[in-house]
Amino acid sequence: MKNSNGSCSCVHRRRLLLGGLAATVAPFARAQGAGEVPVRLVVPFTPGTGIDMVARQIAAPLSERLKRPFFVDNKPGASGIIGTQEVVRAAPDGSTLLVSVNTLVMNTALYPKQGFNPLTDLQAVSQTSWGQLVLVAGPNARIESLKDLLDRARAKPGALNYGSPGPGTPHHLAMELLKNRARISLTHISYRGTAPALNDLLGGQIDTMFLPIHVALQHVKAGKLKALAISSDMPHPLLPEVPPLGVLKLGDLNVDMWYGVFAPAGTPRPFVDRLNSELREVLAQPAVAKSFETQGMTPAHGSPEAFGKLVAADARRWSDLIKAQGITAE
Repeated sequence: MKNSNGSCSCVHRRRLLLGGLAATVAPFARAQGAGEVPVRLVVPFTPGTGIDMVARQIAAPLSERLKRPFFVDNKPGASGIIGTQEVVRAAPDGSTLLVSVNTLVMNTALYPKQGFNPLTDLQAVSQTSWGQLVLVAGPNARIESLKDLLDRARAKPGALNYGSPGPGTPHHLAMELLKNRARISLTHISYRGTAPALNDLLGGQIDTMFLPIHVALQHVKAGKLKALAISSDMPHPLLPEVPPLGVLKLGDLNVDMWYGVFAPAGTPRPFVDRLNSELREVLAQPAVAKSFETQGMTPAHGSPEAFGKLVAADARRWSDLIKAQGITAE
């Protein structure tokens, strides 16, 4: 724009510059955060799940440390896709975060039309913990050990069945990995959630399945379920007598679940770093660590880069398995 004597308007130029600068710094200013702006921790699964427990354990201490309210918002549906989409589409200003598990990347290969890529549309903030799965057998299955399960599956392919909370869940893919490595056949029975699958396992309608330790433990201790193996490389302190899957010596059978926090892509790095740092302190608190451990989880923390690399590697691993086993989301 020119003024009456033909020269450029400095005022106009200044306004353009300040307007562009404001658009750039606004998300950072909001992320750094006015104390009154609440932070929503979206959990893409129902209350009572391991992810929900993680979110509720970190919400209160983060509120105290960052001087702004953190609250948990459960948005279940479509194997976690509905809640995740909400975070992907949220403003990258630090007011909406995702607490998720490795189902996040398992879905990428199962649902290629989900409309987002977690590796590019989300910013890894920090891992919070590892969760272990335990392979259990129901009361009517008469399966006494891991070897017994494999022997029977090889003797009568497909005769034994196993349950899962749905296609692409860690419970499902853990068994598919075991089937792939051990070259056995079991029939998959898919449920809508862990609770109905567990009910049928306890009732004898299905033979076996993988369950999170915090879900299986009380039933194992009561003698209602038989624990056959732990998903980790080492025995678990809550079930020290149960062998790890590694005893089979069939390669990498570690199917531990990672849990962690993500932000929408484009969230200002200073906010991501601050949240990562605060989470390190929160996870080191004895009360938080004890709560995690009693639920069968191990607190874990690392840089955003380290967590991002873990997520990317896991995405490749499960994508390869899904293709090898011909698994679909049906």
